[in-house]
Amino acid sequence: MKYSEYQPRPDLLKDRVILITGAGDGIGRAAAISFALHGATVVLHGRTLNKLEVIYDEIEGLGAPQPAILPLQLSSASSRDYELLVDTLDKQFGRLDGILHNAGILGERTELVHYPADVWDDVMAVNLRAPFVMTQELLPLLEKSAHASVVFASSGVGREGRERWGAYSVSKIAIEAVSKLFAQENVHPNIRYNCINPGATRTAMRAKAYPDEDPKTLPTPESIMPAYLYLMGDDSLHMNGQSIDAQD
Repeated sequence: MKYSEYQPRPDLLKDRVILITGAGDGIGRAAAISFALHGATVVLHGRTLNKLEVIYDEIEGLGAPQPAILPLQLSSASSRDYELLVDTLDKQFGRLDGILHNAGILGERTELVHYPADVWDDVMAVNLRAPFVMTQELLPLLEKSAHASVVFASSGVGREGRERWGAYSVSKIAIEAVSKLFAQENVHPNIRYNCINPGATRTAMRAKAYPDEDPKTLPTPESIMPAYLYLMGDDSLHMNGQSIDAQD
């Protein structure tokens, strides 16, 4: 199937509660608005509160279900922070139907021999440790959903290492493995785990990685949403441990 041509029902995500990390801009923002317009109550996570407040107001203005805001610093989140996160979501919603692990940082575009170890640690903390720990911590809430979908953000450099992509490439290769292992171990049959590679998209991270590229030549985050909606909704119930390309 061509994921880019998927046509979701307008109420695909009706009554779903979905957490989106890195919802402040780019793909996360597009996903938050798209999921909300398809009926979901979205929980907006990000580092910058005022960005989340703008999106919150935008979603409310569109007449979609009222979202929630959940600031959390992924690079330094402690087990206490995660406990509070679970507690807040449990009190407010009683369950969780999906997570889009969209937050990520690029790190440095340089050879490994020159790669700064502290930058390496930051990239691994945000791109790998946080989605793993957050998924683990939120399992009790995901278990309460009829069908929960956990979607990890991959990358073309997450399928095969690419020179000068350093920690970013390593983190994405590892997150593909994390997704597969969760799926294969199948401890909770109602939860499925998949990866999505957005491909070249008009985002700030892409511009930082490719400063000489004309962003106008790239698809917008909004235009790749069909694949994200597909993985989050019930039309993908049969998919577990897969990795798809949003632009295929």
